[in-house]
Amino acid sequence: MGKRRALAVAAAACIAANGAALADNAGPATVTPVDNSGITVKMTVLPAQGAGNAGAGANGVNGANAPAVAGGNRAATYSPPAANATPGQVVVSGKVPDEATRDAVLQRLRDTYGAANVVDQVQVGSVATPANWTANVQKLIGPQLKQISKGQLKIDGTSIDVKGEVNNEAQRQQIASDMANALNPTYTIRNGLRVSASEQGVLDQTLANRTIEFETGSATLAPAGRLILDQMAAALARMPGKPVEIIGHTDNSGNRASNVALSQARADAVKGYLVTKGIGPQTMSTMGVGPDQPIASNDTADGRARNRRIEFRVGQ
Repeated sequence: MGKRRALAVAAAACIAANGAALADNAGPATVTPVDNSGITVKMTVLPAQGAGNAGAGANGVNGANAPAVAGGNRAATYSPPAANATPGQVVVSGKVPDEATRDAVLQRLRDTYGAANVVDQVQVGSVATPANWTANVQKLIGPQLKQISKGQLKIDGTSIDVKGEVNNEAQRQQIASDMANALNPTYTIRNGLRVSASEQGVLDQTLANRTIEFETGSATLAPAGRLILDQMAAALARMPGKPVEIIGHTDNSGNRASNVALSQARADAVKGYLVTKGIGPQTMSTMGVGPDQPIASNDTADGRARNRRIEFRVGQ
């Protein structure tokens, strides 16, 4: 079944208050969680699904299932007409400063979704954009957006709002992290993605971004880690027979091979504990990937702490 996609791309507002632009290699953008639970999205600046853009103060998209990319224009707001996307289509709307920007954004979308699936409702108008804005917008439009359904990506100068549904919590964080790493620190990303209501959503909601703690440098579960796993066991018991992969992750400190081995041992320890709580061992598989799949920068203590984690991924 094809997905209905509505993607609105519009250009930036006046950005005099944003200060001097930094080089694109100066570091990642800032990611602000709109809702860490991944269950309820609290967004006020974006239009509701299927609604117009009145009162939003920025260009928007009216669409169904997919990321909508919209950009604001505080100087001269343009509200695109409602778009009727057919299954598989991406409707692009908003205002950009020149034909070159319009052509570049449309080409990137066509490369991502296929030329026949992109409906062009972009206008060229008098708007100001940050340095390298066109190149940075193109960095945000790529295959990762196809992982989002019922979504919207709003680009307003150096402010990025992304919302929609994804399959799991790791994906929710990874998409925002990839966006941040593609941009410089003048950009701010508001992560309003949520995990779709599903068995995966139940596990992610139960884990609730908490860290399953182990004794330092070992695969021995700490008391706090066992308490979280007691709750995870209760959630898993409500989906008997469903295959679940337990994935161990580390930060990039130290030797990679040692980190991979530690992450595997920790994933195995989690499985072993869940078996003692009545979860069938045949329904659980384990994998340790060490530092290879970070969801945050390893350059900060907070980022390293987020990368040291156990992930639960529901199979088919």
